[in-house]
Amino acid sequence: MAINPKKHEMPAQDAKVRAHNFSEVALGYTAEIAVEEAKRCLNCKNKPCIKGCPVNIEIPDFITHIKQGDFEGAYQVIAKDSSLPAVCGRVCPQESQCESKCTLGIKFEPVGIGRLERFVADWHNDHAEELPQKPESNGHKVAVVGSGPSGLTCAGDLAKKGYQVTVFEALHTAGGVLVYGIPEFRLPKAIVAKEVESLKALGVDMETNVVIGKTLTIDELFEDGYEAVFIGSGAGLPKFMGIEGEGLKGVYSANEFLTRSNLMKAYREDSATPIMKGGRVVVVGGGNVAMDAARTALRLGAEVSIVYRRSMEELPARREEVEHAMEEGIDFKLLNNPVRILGYQNPDDPRDPKNGCVKAIECIRMELGEPDEKGRRRPVPVPGSEFIMDVDCVIMALGTSPNPLIKNTTEGLETQKWGGIIVEEDTGLTSREGIYAGGDAVTGAATVILAMGAGKTAAKAIDEYLSKK
Repeated sequence: MAINPKKHEMPAQDAKVRAHNFSEVALGYTAEIAVEEAKRCLNCKNKPCIKGCPVNIEIPDFITHIKQGDFEGAYQVIAKDSSLPAVCGRVCPQESQCESKCTLGIKFEPVGIGRLERFVADWHNDHAEELPQKPESNGHKVAVVGSGPSGLTCAGDLAKKGYQVTVFEALHTAGGVLVYGIPEFRLPKAIVAKEVESLKALGVDMETNVVIGKTLTIDELFEDGYEAVFIGSGAGLPKFMGIEGEGLKGVYSANEFLTRSNLMKAYREDSATPIMKGGRVVVVGGGNVAMDAARTALRLGAEVSIVYRRSMEELPARREEVEHAMEEGIDFKLLNNPVRILGYQNPDDPRDPKNGCVKAIECIRMELGEPDEKGRRRPVPVPGSEFIMDVDCVIMALGTSPNPLIKNTTEGLETQKWGGIIVEEDTGLTSREGIYAGGDAVTGAATVILAMGAGKTAAKAIDEYLSKK
């Protein structure tokens, strides 16, 4: 049988329609499409795709189940290694991980592994009638700080082994970056809630509105009887450029803008949380978060431009997200960089006019010079090429770093100069006995699946540590 050289297209909302709603863009495979895509898998003996997966899902095995029409069996294979399959199938960069290792991809397009994972997880969620059973307790207590992908993964893996796990979340809803950072049109919050409910069924206790380092310290957790702590608090401290005008009203970090929309539902008419709607918006940055912020602003009625200092070839966002943004009408102003933000005083503006409000952004054109230490050509300003764009809102999507609160309230916890917690690579163990860490709190902003891999690694090490006590 001849192999289809291309992976099956993902059905999606029409760009002109989806640009005006927050419903999920990608609609998912049907059962028929999933089976046909699964048949493209060569079922290689050496299984290179597994090596590209940070949580080592048995990919050929679950795809074989799909070929046979055994979708629940496929889900059970994935669930052995992943606590968040419906999430990973949507937001993981499979093209640079498992799919990049696919043997079929040497000659043709790789198997759509991520799309198949999403199909299987959605099928299970639509058909499963029972939540997982809570295992018998082994008598050990573990605290997990943060309910993002690393924390949820660590909690799930430990709960399956009978540990009494409590997850402490600073915000009022569990899910971390999955609920405050990723928009509804990419990751519906009902899916995250479903994954969280599955963990609760395993016995995981979710304590929200608890800021570790302020409400409680890590040392106090040990005093309360927890025998080990996993820190998966993420990297929620936004970065700015340090240019003139960043204190003006109408300048957001992408974190704040997305949190207002995703978690606080500011896009709804009945929301008590204000957000910039309509007008002219510039998003500074070229990563996935920049795409999320730009596409959110568009759905709030804005005319949106992305300003990025390198070219399209260096743009770090997933190609699929870039293509979706372009289809929806977002303007990409590449090889440009902001130099200052201009404001005006307006006493009649309902926002506090003390520092002034955004009226324009001044940028300078860039050209690519010699490669930097990461191999990317360094952007260099073109003298005399400054220009001004009239705008009503500027969103800075320049990355994030770990909040220093835990570091500053935990004695003996060694960190990098930029705030990342230092850990042993193979275990996630920090400089303090019994304290482990993983995800963005260690690496800085990275992907969901890498954070999950770190949570999985730490859970294994915590189990080995406590089984000796």
